[in-house]
Amino acid sequence: MAHYRDRSTGRAGARTAAALPGIRALLCIFVLIGAATLIGAATLLGARTAAAQEAPKLGFAGSVTWYGQVPIMVALDKGFFKTQGLDVTYQVILASGDRLASVTAGSSAFSNLGRTAVIPAMARGDTSFYYFANIDDSPGNEGCWARPGFADFKALRGHKVAANTSAQITMNGLLEVQGMTEKDIQFANLPPNEMAPALANGNVDAACVWQPLLDGLKKAVPDGKLLGTDMDTPNFQKFKSQASPDIMVISRKLVDEHPDQARKLAIAIFQGADFTIQHPEAAADTVAHYFRQPTDQVLAGIKAFRFYGTKDWQEHMKLHTAQMQFLAQWLYDNKKIPSLPDVAKWENVSFLPAN
Repeated sequence: MAHYRDRSTGRAGARTAAALPGIRALLCIFVLIGAATLIGAATLLGARTAAAQEAPKLGFAGSVTWYGQVPIMVALDKGFFKTQGLDVTYQVILASGDRLASVTAGSSAFSNLGRTAVIPAMARGDTSFYYFANIDDSPGNEGCWARPGFADFKALRGHKVAANTSAQITMNGLLEVQGMTEKDIQFANLPPNEMAPALANGNVDAACVWQPLLDGLKKAVPDGKLLGTDMDTPNFQKFKSQASPDIMVISRKLVDEHPDQARKLAIAIFQGADFTIQHPEAAADTVAHYFRQPTDQVLAGIKAFRFYGTKDWQEHMKLHTAQMQFLAQWLYDNKKIPSLPDVAKWENVSFLPAN
């Protein structure tokens, strides 16, 4: 046995040596207890930190009857928003004007909606939102169908023609091609779902609407004639878009106060658009439940649309800003809005990814 000399007595410290293993055991126990305490504290701190960093909850105001919303649905169901650390909820709001009102009220963070709802808000001086992207378009899906005996708009001079919102702009474009204006016909502002029976009953002689309601007009009056679509208008010749394409809007407050969240939203939205472009079949299968339609029907709808993602988005937005100003001018000239807004003042792409 090794002997340790006690400095005070000079005696061999055999008892001390014998006690060392017990002391070491006690020290190990204290160390383990301390470590467990630290781990527990760290776990509690981590839980509190995670709770403090809970994913921001953001609402998207969208329709479930319009295939232009597919990229957002894809981004939600594929987890692209979640990957960006955002908790996004799909809020079903059918009318574009109501969607914009939801963003303005702060009930929704962003939306994809018709610009005929956005431009009048600009004309009223509403500064509660920015626009930042166009992710869908559908030229050729909006047109005018006439009863038998009307070969063109010239034959409709003095007759009743029904239209609504963006389809009214398409109608005016087709009139312009014929050297006519809305004053040359009897214009009837009918709700879209009332157009087919009105046309079938002869209450109107032609009606202008978008798909799938345009097919409903054809079924209601199968021996009628298609007078033209939005692809036959001056707007399409100039911008290669439908009369009033969708535009993505976002809460100004969100962008100004949380640009990091706005950027993450934009990244996920573009991922959804890119996925829809590259994998239309998978996109249709993913989102069919929103539309309550068979996958093949949704796929046909997706293929009838044009979607836009990250590729050349800067040039794409320049085109759409110009189109919005063109449309604003038309709305002002036709006394649809009280003042002519400079739409570029509502554009904000500062939070979008460069590539």
